[in-house]
Amino acid sequence: MRSGNPSLKENTFAEYQGMATGNDAMTIQGTVNKTFVLLALVLATAIYTWIQYFSGVNVTPHLMLGAIGSLVAALIVIFAKRTAPVVAPIYALLEGLFVGGISAIYENQFQGITVMAVLLTFTVLFGLLFVYKTGLIKVTQNFRLGVFAATFGIFLAYFVSFILGFFGITVPFIHDSGPIGILVSVFIVIIAALNLVLDFDFIEKGAEMRCPKYMEWYGAFGLMVTLIWLYLEILRLLAKISSRR
Repeated sequence: MRSGNPSLKENTFAEYQGMATGNDAMTIQGTVNKTFVLLALVLATAIYTWIQYFSGVNVTPHLMLGAIGSLVAALIVIFAKRTAPVVAPIYALLEGLFVGGISAIYENQFQGITVMAVLLTFTVLFGLLFVYKTGLIKVTQNFRLGVFAATFGIFLAYFVSFILGFFGITVPFIHDSGPIGILVSVFIVIIAALNLVLDFDFIEKGAEMRCPKYMEWYGAFGLMVTLIWLYLEILRLLAKISSRR
């Protein structure tokens, strides 16, 4: 198995298979509950940064703390999964600072864009969950490899764009609001959404393998990584479309 999500890869749960017994085992419901906890934490700090921005406060420090802090927290969770019950909530709080700041900046430019992005994100989330549970999408090996390859390509393009930006070079279409730029963003949103399907599949298999209870926090963390990425990409897409009006 392989996922485009760096926190949920081929051997994420396999190495913990059968380590838990009885009520100490990971469950899907437990992972869902913990996902809602992380969402609430993201929302709390996002609202705080949002209020600060529209109160005239410079939120650049919030953005920097959120971006760097959440990256560090994510790396800790990925390489030390036992820390997930403690560090995953910290990640959510820090990520909320970043998401709230970015959302406020976009909202200031394009009024109403944030609400639309949130609605679309959750529509995609629950829609894909329904499609996955009903078996309309089969998570085959080729499906996994295709989504992984596309996700890797996207992050590679973002990385190259980030590096070239220091030299004043802009990568075409990634940030462009023209027709091709919008199509690129649509493609990225689709790939981010398909990563949710892979996350559902990996979490379900983690529960089947009777992994330790703390892996519920890890599964919830992995799902949050994809969900936030999807939200930010939808926000970017809506901004591109709005800028053409």
